[in-house]
Amino acid sequence: MCDICVMNAVKDKMLSRRSLFKGAAAAGVAAVAATALSAPQALAAGHNAVEDMTHTLHAGFPTYFGAPQFSSEQKFNFKEHGFNLSEITVNEHTGTHIDAPLHFSADGMSVDEIPVTSLVAPLCVIDIAAKAAESADAQVTPADLRMWMSAHGDIPAHACVAMYSGWGAKVGSDGFRNYDGEKQHYPGFHVETVKMLMEETGAASIAVDTLSLDYGISGDFATHYAWLPSGRFGIECVANLDKVPAKGATLVIGAPKHKGGTGGPARIFALV
Repeated sequence: MCDICVMNAVKDKMLSRRSLFKGAAAAGVAAVAATALSAPQALAAGHNAVEDMTHTLHAGFPTYFGAPQFSSEQKFNFKEHGFNLSEITVNEHTGTHIDAPLHFSADGMSVDEIPVTSLVAPLCVIDIAAKAAESADAQVTPADLRMWMSAHGDIPAHACVAMYSGWGAKVGSDGFRNYDGEKQHYPGFHVETVKMLMEETGAASIAVDTLSLDYGISGDFATHYAWLPSGRFGIECVANLDKVPAKGATLVIGAPKHKGGTGGPARIFALV
């Protein structure tokens, strides 16, 4: 069937159903409202709310390399065609996104191969915001990890250990990338910390509220090269870590599933 025939058929079908949709609209709104009010009862025991941990992706979102890595072009619009459809072009490592093991290894797991059991994880948040406010080059150190464990207990199996540096508040400004003309400056995980996580805990992923698992001035990506080839994954540019507790939330990681992907934008939320 030709393209114009398809579009005309869609228009006819939508026009014929429009009156039905209007009649159902009020009932639909009421049903959605009722569902929203009852939603917490559907959450796992101990969880009472959902927190969005994902930044909205757009063309101006800060990137590691500085150049835009996301674009969207509308191919069909409702006025002319009876439906809306856009084509997007995106770098895998843009916005709130996953770093799969393949990103920094020759033959590690691609993003579609990450076990779904690793995508629902106990969330552990290590707060280094105070020292990040003093130095943009701050890192999550083994001492920070030991302090967290002393206060909150062992890191649970399959956990996601996240760094909260307060950097998410800078996402709409040049301060997020914080480039001085030669180097970027923002916090990340110290390589010895991720080695400790691998040797002493069952953590399956780490997350940061900055552009990189490594701190910005890193020249060797030591944290990436230590963590990802081990079969674990990372999450970068996580939002709203200040809105979840240090321990007790469950992170749900909506990783993309394109074959052979080194990562990709993800919708992430926490059950609190």
